[in-house]
Amino acid sequence: MLYPQGLRAFFVGSPLVRSGLRILDAGCGTGALTLAVHDAFVRRGYAPKALHAFDLTPAMLDRLRETLRRRGINGVELAEANVLQLDGLPASWRDYDLVVSASMLEYVPRDRFVDALAELRARVKEGGTFVLFITRRNPLTRLFIGRWWASNLYTAGELADAFQRAEFSRFAFRSFPPTARYLSVWGHIVEATR
Repeated sequence: MLYPQGLRAFFVGSPLVRSGLRILDAGCGTGALTLAVHDAFVRRGYAPKALHAFDLTPAMLDRLRETLRRRGINGVELAEANVLQLDGLPASWRDYDLVVSASMLEYVPRDRFVDALAELRARVKEGGTFVLFITRRNPLTRLFIGRWWASNLYTAGELADAFQRAEFSRFAFRSFPPTARYLSVWGHIVEATR
């Protein structure tokens, strides 16, 4: 589905990308979003101040470490953590300008979804931004993602309610750029401000 390329295209065209940002990828997995953000910054001629990423699964982090090593990318710090229990992260992993997450919060139990959003909101500095890429609920995703991957799918209304309950000051739904518009069938992009 060219998912990593779509994520990169979003950030290449985003006004959120600028030099000196502290960035956290929540639920990085094997690194699709971490690498997309890194590559977008490089393509735009910027460098983040810090790029941190965490995931619950050690095997995923090992694969990302190997990819970073193979590509010669330095300075990305990784940690093992559960989005519902972020106290185990290094003490300095706070006050981020930008927190991003893709295809992870679908696997948090529905009754803890707002809790996970609130945990991530707490990592964003005042006035900072959280960008969520998450599977939308529609017949196609219900069949291929909801059942196949046993994940939770969300409507725009459910997401709006959850972001309000997690106490983000503002949020808006964004679109993938024209070159990646096909991913709009798959998912929502929510951009929220602390």
